[in-house]
Amino acid sequence: MPRRQGYALLIALVAGTAALAAAVAFAGSLLFSGPRATAAASTAPQGVARTPAAPAHSSGNWLATWAAAPVVGVSDPDQARDQSRRTIRNVVHTSVGGTQARVTLSNLFGTRPLLIDHVTVDTRPVTFGGAPSVTVAAGRQTVSDAVVVPVSADADLVVTLRTPTAEGPVTSHPNSHQTSYTEDERGTWSTTQWRYLTAVDVRGGAATATLVAFGDSLTAGTGSTTDANTRWPDTVADRLRGRYAVVNQGIGGNRLLREGIGPRALDRFERDVLGISGAKTVVIALGVNDIQAFPQETDAMRITGALRTLTERAHARGMKVIGATLMPYQGYATWTPAQDAVRERVNAEIRAGGVFDEVLDSDLALRDPDLPRRLRPAYDAGDHLHLNDAGYAHLGALVDTDALLRAKATTDAL
Repeated sequence: MPRRQGYALLIALVAGTAALAAAVAFAGSLLFSGPRATAAASTAPQGVARTPAAPAHSSGNWLATWAAAPVVGVSDPDQARDQSRRTIRNVVHTSVGGTQARVTLSNLFGTRPLLIDHVTVDTRPVTFGGAPSVTVAAGRQTVSDAVVVPVSADADLVVTLRTPTAEGPVTSHPNSHQTSYTEDERGTWSTTQWRYLTAVDVRGGAATATLVAFGDSLTAGTGSTTDANTRWPDTVADRLRGRYAVVNQGIGGNRLLREGIGPRALDRFERDVLGISGAKTVVIALGVNDIQAFPQETDAMRITGALRTLTERAHARGMKVIGATLMPYQGYATWTPAQDAVRERVNAEIRAGGVFDEVLDSDLALRDPDLPRRLRPAYDAGDHLHLNDAGYAHLGALVDTDALLRAKATTDAL
């Protein structure tokens, strides 16, 4: 189903589930406060894990049709309210289709066990080890059983969760550029955070490989139109037409070398790239926040050294690595000539080879030819750092999708 029909799907699903929500409200109130909820929450290990949540490795021909890198929720004022007794309707946009699905739920940033007592994918009930509810330990994640549900490529999918006893920090992905919904006894309201859901995998479709877009806000889509699915990984997925899965693991404000918004890229790469189901190719677009955000990195070789490390780790898993140069941002609030010199040194090292398998020269493609330290005005979202829809479309068009499909065909034939 085309992306432009996605909102219509959401309306239909919400309307279709209204009766179900009413029917389960009474039973749900018992679960929210009854002994089953208390017992389930008390059986999980206590404390915060010191290592990242274990990745959800692929099984058979599972592919990630959608994913979002987990971040502790900080930007939504609603996070300060009671998280219990909630129904969360995460609206996500698929890249490939299938006949079965499974979901990954994360409590990575939680400090207490998280009970989720009701999960559906487009109203189809989801189980965990055959049970309709699951408790996710603090600092961990869990993968559901397979559910038979038709999943279309390039379509909106609604994954509904209910959290009867949730407390503490919420593991989420803020600034999603997608409208989702949260419901409790006060009513229903919209949000642009995905909560607890970090991946949807499918199988039974035509695709056999996944591309992971790994980056910062320029990958996450800051500056793009909400609900239009115009981030550059969306453009790549559109061009691949359901033949190669694409997932977006961008986090706004993310850095290579230092903690910022979300774990630093060197620490999250195992979970957010290598742990993605069916991952065969990664596009790395990181480094500008290390240069422009405080404390600012002044050694270009530290940045390119970190990028090489990511490439080596991907190669150890048999993955191809495409890397992007750093786009200009003169006019942005933190820009200085000294920072720009660092960016140019990073780009020179990337173009010289030896950092990535292939180079995506986003700097050359999106800079103003008359003022090369600035973005081309037609692609500038207005802050001189982020792109608008046209800019993301142009960036997504740089990826050689024909080469991806040729390599996929060769691999499939072996």
